Amino acid sequence: MADGAIAWSEQEIGALTAKVKALKASMSRVIIGQENVIDSLIICLLAGGHALVEGVPGLGKTLLVKSLSQATELDFHRVQFTPDLMPSDIVGTEILEEDHATRKREFRFQQGPVFTQVLLADEINRAPPKTQSALLEAMQERSVTFAGQTHKLPKPFFVLATQNPIEQAGTYPLPEAQLDRFLLRIDVVYPSEEEEIAMVSATTNAGLKDAEPVMDVATLLRLQQLVRDIEIGDHLVAYATRLVRATRPALTTVPAVKKHIGWGAGPRAGQALVLASKARALMQGRLAVTREDIGEMLLPVLAHRVIRNFEAEADGVAIADILQALREYIRPE
Repeated sequence: MADGAIAWSEQEIGALTAKVKALKASMSRVIIGQENVIDSLIICLLAGGHALVEGVPGLGKTLLVKSLSQATELDFHRVQFTPDLMPSDIVGTEILEEDHATRKREFRFQQGPVFTQVLLADEINRAPPKTQSALLEAMQERSVTFAGQTHKLPKPFFVLATQNPIEQAGTYPLPEAQLDRFLLRIDVVYPSEEEEIAMVSATTNAGLKDAEPVMDVATLLRLQQLVRDIEIGDHLVAYATRLVRATRPALTTVPAVKKHIGWGAGPRAGQALVLASKARALMQGRLAVTREDIGEMLLPVLAHRVIRNFEAEADGVAIADILQALREYIRPE
């Protein structure tokens, strides 16, 4: 483990990794297929970050979050984002109360749905920027400031926001500052034919059961501590940093980036890449990060942090193609 890390016994590490496997198994009993999506969601949770889930309607994005909260026994709130949603509808507001004995009136802060452990921001891009920004402080600082008072959010605090990529009318694209607060962007794709048959069969008979609770809050917090202590060599930290720096057109030597990227990722992306790679290593049952971990987490970490230029959009060049070219061009030293 790293210098200054908590001393972990083999017995505790074994018990914690077994809980991660049990969590995935519990969610997989509810979510048919989508193994990569489940893995990415658990990685994000273990790393203590937030996730942006993108996919067309009907792919089970809401069920995915609900099953996660059930399997981990976390408090869960869902907010349906709409154009008329106000910031106070998320963070809370002050209400005037009167003491019936003294007739004294005073304001009391009434907490909004953000005061939970798992917050589903459903169709987040339907709300205007003013409301979207209400989540910024909560996501970054894990607190809410209202009327000069700071209110701490519960631990752990996990935001999972969904958005529909095919609808543009009545939507407000998330600003880059907020996109950068999401550790991962998780793309939910159509299931295979076999998975879709199983899904239709299961949901039209007795229906799906709830996920079985397999992890309590204390265990999850210990797992998040363990992720921080996963080993990563200095050469891999340098490799992750070089990958992020190579997304910046002014600095890069990667031809695909120079041609198709208008704006690269900031330093927070390097932190996210290393942290997500640590969480993936733990999910794989390892206590050290490998080059493969960094490579596999490159797309979900950077997909929402780099901006294609007009030429890339006109040519139909996807972010995934550019990042794959980046991965092939930049090699560990």
